[in-house]
Amino acid sequence: MQKNDFFLIADFLPYILTQAAETVSANFQPFYKGKYGILRTEWRVLFHLGNFGQMTARDIGINAKTHKTKISRAVFRLEKKKYLKRTTSEDDRRLEFLSLTEKGLVVYEDLKEAAEDFEKKIIRNFTESEVLVLRQCLKKLEENFD
Repeated sequence: MQKNDFFLIADFLPYILTQAAETVSANFQPFYKGKYGILRTEWRVLFHLGNFGQMTARDIGINAKTHKTKISRAVFRLEKKKYLKRTTSEDDRRLEFLSLTEKGLVVYEDLKEAAEDFEKKIIRNFTESEVLVLRQCLKKLEENFD
């Protein structure tokens, strides 16, 4: 009998992680897209500015692990919606700092509350210790590639 070296993609960890991430993201997207008309990258930019305050687009891209062109497009769309503003550095005119406007802060606070509620739904079938282990394992996975 011949040995079967079949590769089962359903058990491949990167595939499982991607499927889980896409499923979770797709289930949260209707809230921020439906209510505010923003896309995933815009949501990430908004949340980085809401969490960390003033940042450059480059820093957001690095932290969010998102390509600079996607960040640039998101910044443009958020600025058009008046959710963020740009401030040119006095030291280096090529450098722009991004920050949320008052309108952007209101949106951020609303979405942050929705995100917290959504996370509760995601982890509802997990024990506290399982959630802790899951967070630790995912962070360790990411550290493998830093």
